[in-house]
Amino acid sequence: MNSGLKFTLPFNNEEGVTIEFLVELLAIIILNIVLSGDNAVVIALATRKLVRAQRRKAIVIGTIGAVILRIILMLIAMQLLTIPFVKVLGSVLLFYIAYDLVKPDNDMAAKSVKSGQTFVSAVGTIVMADLIMSLDNVLAIAGAANGSVLLAIIGLVISIPIVVFASQIILTQD
Repeated sequence: MNSGLKFTLPFNNEEGVTIEFLVELLAIIILNIVLSGDNAVVIALATRKLVRAQRRKAIVIGTIGAVILRIILMLIAMQLLTIPFVKVLGSVLLFYIAYDLVKPDNDMAAKSVKSGQTFVSAVGTIVMADLIMSLDNVLAIAGAANGSVLLAIIGLVISIPIVVFASQIILTQD
C-alpha cells in the first residue's frame, strides 16, 4: 500500500543534496517562520512572569512539547493531503485563517494568552497555544513538503529555534 508519503533521503547519487530539496527546504523554513510569529508572541506572553532561569527552562520544555505535537499533526496532515479534494479544503481553510488574521479587530494573542504564574502553567500554555495556533503552519508545511516527511521534519527542526529566539527578543522588549 502506497500512502503517498516519502521517507527517502534528499541525495542524488554522487552529487549530494539536490537543488530541488534545498529550494523546498528553504520554502518550508520561510513558511514556518512567517506563520509562527503569533507563536513567538505566545511564548513570550506565557513566560513573562517567571524568573529568568524558570523562563528559559519553560521555553525549552514547552517548545520541545510543541514541536513533537506539531510533527505528529503534520504527519497526519500529510497523510490526509493524499486524499482527493482534501488539498482544496486545506487551501480554503488557509484562506479563512489568513482573512481572520488580517481583520482589523483581530488581537487574539494579547486578549487570550495568560501569563503562566508557575513553571508548569507556562509550559502548558506554550504547548496548548501552539497546538491550537499551528493549524495554518501544519497545512502549509505539509503542502510544501510534497509528501516528503524528511523534508518537513528538517524544515521544522531548523525553523523552530529561530521562532524561539524571536520570542526571547520579544521578552526583552518589556
